[in-house]
Amino acid sequence: MSQSFDIAVVGATGTVGETIVQLLDEREFPVGTLHLLAGSASAGQSVPFRGKNLRVRELADFDFAQVRLAFFCAGEAISRASALKAQAAGCSVIDLSAALSLQQAPRLVPEANAELLATLKSPYLLASPVPVVAALALVLAPLRAQLDLQKVTLTAALAVSSQGREGIAELAKQTTELLNMRPLEPRVFDQQIAFNLLARVGALEEGGHAVLERRVAEELKQVLALPALRVSATCVQAPVFFGDSLAVALQAAQPVDVAGAAQGLEAQAGIELVEAGDYPSVVGDAVGQNEVYVGRLRAGLDDPAELNLWIASDNVRKGSALNAVQIAELLIKHYL
Repeated sequence: MSQSFDIAVVGATGTVGETIVQLLDEREFPVGTLHLLAGSASAGQSVPFRGKNLRVRELADFDFAQVRLAFFCAGEAISRASALKAQAAGCSVIDLSAALSLQQAPRLVPEANAELLATLKSPYLLASPVPVVAALALVLAPLRAQLDLQKVTLTAALAVSSQGREGIAELAKQTTELLNMRPLEPRVFDQQIAFNLLARVGALEEGGHAVLERRVAEELKQVLALPALRVSATCVQAPVFFGDSLAVALQAAQPVDVAGAAQGLEAQAGIELVEAGDYPSVVGDAVGQNEVYVGRLRAGLDDPAELNLWIASDNVRKGSALNAVQIAELLIKHYL
């Protein structure tokens, strides 16, 4: 592609921002000028890109009219303050913060609902869903028509990197303190995370569901274009640095053809189906990879219309950064 695009990455020093920059390089994205932006605390740092160290500039001083496309991965407050301003300046936006409503910024997983882009206008205001939804929608996309999906029951064990560098540092520090028999004081998480599982992730709504759990349900329905789909989601915090693990039960309208479901998954780009008798894990398979790994495909114990499966995915690389870059690739190929 001969045309190049000036790009901005907001939150370029975070785990997701740095990975987006890395993927733009790896995938030979046609970048003209890359503008790396962050808050005042991170301005002045440098991030490597195509053999050079690019200096990170302060977001407050940036004019988004300079760029055609911007990735926002710096947190909800920054997206709320600047994403709409960027769009008003003529810049298309891909938000990764979940700050914007589904009506403001439709969620997109290219393998599942790329056709959505044809219904929208430039400059685009889009969002990459939370990593759990990006991985799950990719897996469900080839199954939704085949199974006539009625309900999805999900238990998601989330890596501490879902809380950014602070979550990673907390797990590392607590692990060191416990192994050295020193007392610890939880800061990022409400309880000890090292060698433990926490039964919720983030704030709770009235009724006991976490905000994240409702977000997973709403985003999944939109991406799959199944507004009547019933979704039950439980998100737990796992003592894992990178990679989400999902236990999923799918309720179909009729008895499930497990072999046919396996064939559909094998044919889907971006999925690695692990053979029967084995199973994927985030450490052994998914971390650092672009694929979503699926295993333990089986019918329900006492319900032939149920399909159970296990998913392992890199939440930062695949669930966040790569999905956003793939959205950008669709935009520049067909719409910008």
